[in-house]
Amino acid sequence: MEPPLAADIDGTLTRPDKSIDPRVFDAIREWDAPVVIATGKSFPYPIGLCEFLGIPLNVVAENGGAVYIEAADKVVYNGDPTGAEAVANDYLEAGYDLGWGSVDMVNRWRETELAVSREQPLEPLERIAADHGMDVVDTGYAYHVKSPEVDKGEGLKTAARLLDLYPEEFAAVGDSENDAEAFGVVGKAYAVANADETAKAAADEVTDAAFADGFLEALEKVRSGF
Repeated sequence: MEPPLAADIDGTLTRPDKSIDPRVFDAIREWDAPVVIATGKSFPYPIGLCEFLGIPLNVVAENGGAVYIEAADKVVYNGDPTGAEAVANDYLEAGYDLGWGSVDMVNRWRETELAVSREQPLEPLERIAADHGMDVVDTGYAYHVKSPEVDKGEGLKTAARLLDLYPEEFAAVGDSENDAEAFGVVGKAYAVANADETAKAAADEVTDAAFADGFLEALEKVRSGF
């Protein structure tokens, strides 16, 4: 029997060019247990992915800050949008930029945290975030400003509760330091070969293959001996 699955998007379901590898579509659709898409992205991205996959809308978004489980018909917010907004305002007032252009499609639908381009200065962002009691997490794709108590692990706990499951029943696959907390609450955690050192250290196993190839390898490992 396949266990519930928590899957990251960027660096896990994708190819090196950031596009989603279409081979993961059927693999996820055919998984015979609940699948939760757990990402640092805002709601529209994982919700859209679930819609086009044709699977239930089970989503942990914004690094655990926002959770939606379709069967529960409920959105749970774990983050602090006022803190993230204050950091954004102070960062901009200090002369820096979020790095996404005048039409910021990265933060446009974000509700509980802030994402800043990795091309922008990190030190002043960390300092300003600390002044507002917020943390900065580098996912390898953006700097995410979030509440210290919010992470994918807490988000997955919320999702599991809404699904009437325990987080320990899940297997998880990811690639970044923002996946490490989720790895800490699940029964079995897999880091793909391209994962950062934090994710690899937190995982139970590291796949031989990278990106989506690693994800597909992890699914085979789960099937053979969860």
